[in-house]
Amino acid sequence: MKSEVETLARVAPLASADIGQLCVLAGEIWRHHYADIISAAQIEYMLEERYSPAVVRAELLRGDLWWDQLLVDNQMIGFASYFLTAKAGEMKLDKLYVHHDRQRKGYGRMLVDRTVTIARAYGCELLVLAVNKNNRIALAAYEKYGFRVADSVVKDIGGGFVMDDYIMRKDV
Repeated sequence: MKSEVETLARVAPLASADIGQLCVLAGEIWRHHYADIISAAQIEYMLEERYSPAVVRAELLRGDLWWDQLLVDNQMIGFASYFLTAKAGEMKLDKLYVHHDRQRKGYGRMLVDRTVTIARAYGCELLVLAVNKNNRIALAAYEKYGFRVADSVVKDIGGGFVMDDYIMRKDV
């Protein structure tokens, strides 16, 4: 007998027609998840910088960056984005989000597994990501998926905001 995740969920490439839905979902996830981690002003700034339809559309045209959507009963409940870095053999998992009502059901692992598969297909041996130091839920999940903290960085992202992150790594 298949589990709920195996039966109902699938990961599919994001299509141009899905961008609007992705942007709405990103806003809902970010405003809920980051409310106690960063300011509302920084949330809105980052949503505009990273999840505007124009930004996502431009990223879909790149040959070294991929967007996936996580669908349950053909409804988008999560997404991931990843790209090849300038370092040979390295891919960055740039975004991974699952709606808060659907967490802890194996969906995040599906997105990580998909990223690992793509990384291996491109000859990568290392998967890296950045996660806010106060994002305890994500830190615990990534550790469960085999990532380990490798560095600590503070990055100016403009608008008077910084990202205070851990860099995590996973051998693939």
